[in-house]
Amino acid sequence: MDNLFLASVGSFALLLGFLLSAYATIAGIIAQRSNNNTLAESVKGASIAIAVTTTIAVVIMEVFLISGQFAIAYVAHYTSSDLPLFYRFSALWAGNEGSLLLWAWVLSLYSLAIALNNIVPKIKPIALTILNINNLFFLFILSFVSKPFVILNPAPVEGNGLNPLLQNPGMVIHPIAVYLGYVGFAVPFAFAMAAVLAKYPGDEWIKVTRRWTVLAWLFLSIGNLTGMEWAYVELGWGGYWAWDPVENASFMPWLTGSAFLHSVMVQERKDMLKVWNIFLISITYVLTLFGTFLTRSGILSSVHAFADQGLGRYFLVFTVLALFSSLYLLVDRLSFLKEGKEFESVISKESSFLLNNLLLVGAAFATFWGTTFPLFSELFTGEKVTVGAPFFNTVNMPIFLAFILLMGVCPLIAWRKASINHIVRNFAIPLVIALAITVYLIIIGIQKPWAIASYFINSFVLLTTLYEIFKGVKTRTKLTGENFVKALVNLFVKNRRRYGGYIIHIGLVLIAIGITGSSLYDVEKNITLNINDKVTVKNYTLVFKGLRETKLKNVDAVIADLDVYIGNKYLTHLTPSKNFYPNEPNPTSEVAIKGSLKEDLYVVLAGWENQDTAIFKIKVNPLIAWIWIGGYFLIFGTLFALWPGKGADSGPKVIPATSLAKEA
Repeated sequence: MDNLFLASVGSFALLLGFLLSAYATIAGIIAQRSNNNTLAESVKGASIAIAVTTTIAVVIMEVFLISGQFAIAYVAHYTSSDLPLFYRFSALWAGNEGSLLLWAWVLSLYSLAIALNNIVPKIKPIALTILNINNLFFLFILSFVSKPFVILNPAPVEGNGLNPLLQNPGMVIHPIAVYLGYVGFAVPFAFAMAAVLAKYPGDEWIKVTRRWTVLAWLFLSIGNLTGMEWAYVELGWGGYWAWDPVENASFMPWLTGSAFLHSVMVQERKDMLKVWNIFLISITYVLTLFGTFLTRSGILSSVHAFADQGLGRYFLVFTVLALFSSLYLLVDRLSFLKEGKEFESVISKESSFLLNNLLLVGAAFATFWGTTFPLFSELFTGEKVTVGAPFFNTVNMPIFLAFILLMGVCPLIAWRKASINHIVRNFAIPLVIALAITVYLIIIGIQKPWAIASYFINSFVLLTTLYEIFKGVKTRTKLTGENFVKALVNLFVKNRRRYGGYIIHIGLVLIAIGITGSSLYDVEKNITLNINDKVTVKNYTLVFKGLRETKLKNVDAVIADLDVYIGNKYLTHLTPSKNFYPNEPNPTSEVAIKGSLKEDLYVVLAGWENQDTAIFKIKVNPLIAWIWIGGYFLIFGTLFALWPGKGADSGPKVIPATSLAKEA
């Protein structure tokens, strides 16, 4: 089967998917207006067919990538003969056309899952129509604007190869996780809009789509974490988060999605915040579209962005339409979304959840403003003024610390109205221990105000969470006679949603501890060394032993040899390098890291003057390992809460351990 035929099949599959999406959208609208069940059933069939056609297109593209068919322009641009199979496969999401194909495929599979499940049957057809409108947009782009199956004539004998920065395992996971997160938010958004359109009362759509929301949030979390890890080990600047526009683009929906996951608990339990929840999920999905617009429009410079191919205006129009149509619906249905109950006290769980929400949305707005400020400054002054990391850190740090503090307080105060005795009983012991820890840290040299505030708050929240778990286990042992370990396991297993949330909170605290240490107490030295020269950075002494050239698979590398000592004791040998790829004009840095739970020694070969003289960037990043460990906690806690079975749905209505103790 020749390439031309297969490429034609791929293009036809996408065009057919576009036509099916158009049919499904129109038929879905008519079926709703006329109550035509036969037509509604045909929409389900069309959704299945869309998933099949996009799957065919993806399979064909993967065949081209893996077999190295350079007659296909996309394959020639992003692969080469010497590229490992692993990266040929992942080249699907290395460029604009492939990543949009991946997006459309994932969206079609999500739509298929909704079509095949009998969930919230009264509004599901409307939700499916909204998903098909999204399918229609992406398949229009792939069929007419950014075509993946363009044929080159004559075909080149060799491809350009994959960008060396993308040849990292983190870059295999990061993009696909971000896409799964972005697209995943389309499902709760579609059901929210469907509930509003149909004036469907109650919170059934929230209960049904909660797992979809958590799953999307999990994927976006994994995407952000793997992106941070990739930046740390691959970009060679010594950090993991630069407040880059594209980083911010995936961080903003994570913030509003986090707010939504908390506020829906208030609606489930107290029949409140209906308008707020519709707003949150709408703005979360719109932010995923906005992030895609930023990545592909070329309006802001970023190491993560794709080249501008004229896609920006299409995504801008679609994003604006999604924003204003959802806001119009929200305003038009305000009377329908009348709140069931009102706040009874400022000191209550629902009030603390709302404050938590406001902080998360405030952080998202601050990030949005800083990200888009260059656009506004250019619009009004003609000069593009970029806002740097100091702005984001200054604005967001107090917001995040307040959010973490509430993260420890919210779960343990009562619904409706909390008493002073209840607050003292829950927080006195963790507060005293956290103060003691903070005093100790000050004595051993932690003097920076933000570090003191961060370590106090994080200690308090960690201790509060552990203390609540301890009280729950203690109560259970009294009530059931189980030993401590069995009571601990059963407590978690029978309340997956609640205690999965606690594990996530512990993970976020560990991440915050790692960020505080690595951002406020990092040490950096840039230095030129001759052979056998020594340099001391913090407790480490590095001895430069020379440069050597070598061939590593498909690259030529210049490697520096360094012996590392602590005092007079030999610790390790580090080999930072510069790699030269055949089709790349500039070499890439391969950093050398000696890591521990306490700190990372991070060495970059910045350049060289001759065979015996090299230039290094050396950093010591304290506590950075806790960022990754916290990330693993967050992922495990989310999976634990999501895992089906007894206790998976018993979140907000679980009786707090303190109440159990009181009853006992």
